[in-house]
Amino acid sequence: MATGSSWAWKPIARNVLFARAYHSCDVVQGKLLLFGGLKSGEPKEPPLGDMVAFDPTLLTAETVGPNGGDRRSHHDTAVLANRWLCVVGGWDGAHRVSAVCCWDTEQGQWERWAEGPSNDPPVGLSSHTCTKVSEHELRVVGREGGLRTQRRFASIYTLRVNPATKTYWYKEEESRTASRAGHSAMLLRDAGGYQLVVFGGRDSSDCEVAGRWGKGKIHVESIHAPKMTEQLSRLVGSENGSRQAPKGLRHQSCTVVGPFAVAFGGETLTKGRDTVCNDLYVYDTRCSPPSWFRFPCSDRGQKRVGHRTCLWNDKLYLVGGFGPDGKTPCPEICVLEIP
Repeated sequence: MATGSSWAWKPIARNVLFARAYHSCDVVQGKLLLFGGLKSGEPKEPPLGDMVAFDPTLLTAETVGPNGGDRRSHHDTAVLANRWLCVVGGWDGAHRVSAVCCWDTEQGQWERWAEGPSNDPPVGLSSHTCTKVSEHELRVVGREGGLRTQRRFASIYTLRVNPATKTYWYKEEESRTASRAGHSAMLLRDAGGYQLVVFGGRDSSDCEVAGRWGKGKIHVESIHAPKMTEQLSRLVGSENGSRQAPKGLRHQSCTVVGPFAVAFGGETLTKGRDTVCNDLYVYDTRCSPPSWFRFPCSDRGQKRVGHRTCLWNDKLYLVGGFGPDGKTPCPEICVLEIP
């Protein structure tokens, strides 16, 4: 267990199937679905292509989709209609891709969706973010380019998806953000509706807005987590906040919990050898302007990079990632405990 001044990660399950990094983790029909990622830090090792289901009630894990289809790491995902796990972009072992494929949980099989007639896709995507706006619209932000091509800015795309016709199409927005890779995106409520705020993924502490929507435009159910919200409120009430986001941090995890966003781990963009982090950050949007709170951890064993956090049934889960050396995957699932 990692101990901070007032929080801890408690391991609840251990399985070799969880030992991966730069994967995705989503809740679908009450189970955590892990897809893809890397088994080691070796640059020539191909990504995984398996789907693993973890039951947080029974604490059991099983492979529901074998390593036979598309392989992906550094991708992102969105859940549609609590049925389809939509995988967007990522690294396939040779190229950054922008294609969309979906895992149908009811049929237990992969579906390769087709490009729509007006599709204007990115060259390729990796270490990007994909945020669900509605059952038919996603917002994609981040690293775009071919194998050797890098942009000085990050494009913003609206990705339309249609499960009925199994089609998708990208549209590039006029606005852009600073170049980012391995950043986080937070869909947050504000006075006018919602805004998508991105941070990290570059050597700065700047936050940028990558989209704004009125209250009637967002069709995403907020997860009810009263216990976790109350615990986070107590936690930030004991510290003084800052207006600056974490500086020079990438490949951290970030999950929105009520009026808070909880970020953990990642790696710093410094030249030091010990770059993997284990700090907990809480972004409090209840005040104006919002404030960041940092809660350090003294346990080196809980350093994580390329991991995921996931909110379900009033608990925040930490899944996988590379450990302190930045190349050994952690075969654990933990829950956040705040006394």
